[in-house]
Amino acid sequence: MKKLFFSMALLATVSLSAQTMAFTAIEIRVKDFTQTDIEEAFDKVFEGVKMNQGGVILERIWMGGTKGMTHRLVWMYTLGVDMVDEGAITPDKNDAFWAKMNNYIEEWGPGTSGRILSWQEGNTEKNPSVHIWDLKVQDQNQFKKGHDNIIKLFKDDFAGRAVGFGTYDIAKPNGATHWVVVSGEDRNDHLMFVDKLQKSDKFMKMIQERGDVEDVRDFEIEILSRKQ
Repeated sequence: MKKLFFSMALLATVSLSAQTMAFTAIEIRVKDFTQTDIEEAFDKVFEGVKMNQGGVILERIWMGGTKGMTHRLVWMYTLGVDMVDEGAITPDKNDAFWAKMNNYIEEWGPGTSGRILSWQEGNTEKNPSVHIWDLKVQDQNQFKKGHDNIIKLFKDDFAGRAVGFGTYDIAKPNGATHWVVVSGEDRNDHLMFVDKLQKSDKFMKMIQERGDVEDVRDFEIEILSRKQ
């Protein structure tokens, strides 16, 4: 099953718009004191591998995680495009990767897949901390328009930060339909950022213009390694 997830996420060729980005995220709980080992195994399997319009990320889950899960593997890819060329990761290399991972993973948690509807790339070395909101959005088009307008108007505040909006299409977590992500330097930076924006009357008005939204949950992750 674990190899199946890996192969499906890397080699999926869905007959949809090649310009639509998607993601697959799988949560895991690793054994104590093995994070460095997992990072090394992750970096080794993707060493020298060229990504085609996508990437794969190893993340540490901090506040807001579910059922004791500690880390996530996230694949971001373009629908209709192989994420890596066939043979880029040999079967032996793939088997060695999962053999190592099995030594460190205590439990496999839930997974989910969806699409990325809006995305601004950021400096993830400077801003490796990511705040993610799971939402129930009533009107996707209205929300996206409002979201994009906020990023455009407050572009100086969002400069250098990865910020995005997208869908949960498969295995919706707790019934959430959509998500929003914003990156920052650390937890304190996120708190100061929210505090600054919420003191703006214009920002608070534009938040309402996104339409009816229900917060399902939010959580905090740290980007440990990113291959793209």
